[in-house]
Amino acid sequence: MRVLVATCAGDRVDPDSPLLLEALAAEGLEARLAVWDDPDETWEDALVVIRSTWDYTARPEAFRAWAAGVPRLLNPYPVVAYSSDKRYLLDLARRGVPVVESHVVEVGDAASLPEGDLVVKPVVGAGSIDAARYGAAERQAALAHVARLHRAGRAALVQPYVASVDAEGETAVVLVDGEVTHLMRKGAMLNTDELDRTQLYRFEQMSLAARDPALEGLARDVLAAVADVTGGTLLYARVDLVRTEAGWAVLELELVEPSLFLGFHPPAARRLAAAVRARL
Repeated sequence: MRVLVATCAGDRVDPDSPLLLEALAAEGLEARLAVWDDPDETWEDALVVIRSTWDYTARPEAFRAWAAGVPRLLNPYPVVAYSSDKRYLLDLARRGVPVVESHVVEVGDAASLPEGDLVVKPVVGAGSIDAARYGAAERQAALAHVARLHRAGRAALVQPYVASVDAEGETAVVLVDGEVTHLMRKGAMLNTDELDRTQLYRFEQMSLAARDPALEGLARDVLAAVADVTGGTLLYARVDLVRTEAGWAVLELELVEPSLFLGFHPPAARRLAAAVRARL
């Protein structure tokens, strides 16, 4: 069986994909990149690994329809449907998972903004695209951001800005086949204009973090809380955590197309390729 590594058209292939393809070849597997919305691509006889399908946020319904039609998909379709929409944060909170306070403003609804600095982002989005931070005196700008998303037919997610991110950043716990491979530290992204967040800027904001049993345990607990959704051990997962006044909390649960930062920890690429081969 072939292995197809799903990506998007253009030059947005992430740095992880070449490393994954190399590791898959070392496992003796025939693998190549494939654009998820290429009408000439065939998926029926392949094991498909979702990676840099980052343009799906402009057409989430089409992406979910594609994912539902792929016979062998990693991570599988129920996970794609769940984790591609940030309303999952509300579900995590209902399940007792500590999450950053989150409010969804549906299209047509009026926004109720929290006190202090806040963040506005689309409920379906990738990275920090279309996300912005607003100070306490920038309420009208924040409301205008929500309105722009609504005019585009997109619901908005409003969260208080977590102040610790400015000093500590976010901590991403990367798991492959249910086991933590490494931790990453990501510096603050929303303290600069969106147009200035280039690929180089994003890369420079990342660094390998020291292993932390407490954070790793929290990441495992988060995945255990949604085991009924994921249906078992995932090929890969990334749990993004921030320190709040109440303790560590989930900022995002990335189960669809997260950067895994394989270049910062090469053994993770080999483990990922071995996990793909095991699923064949």
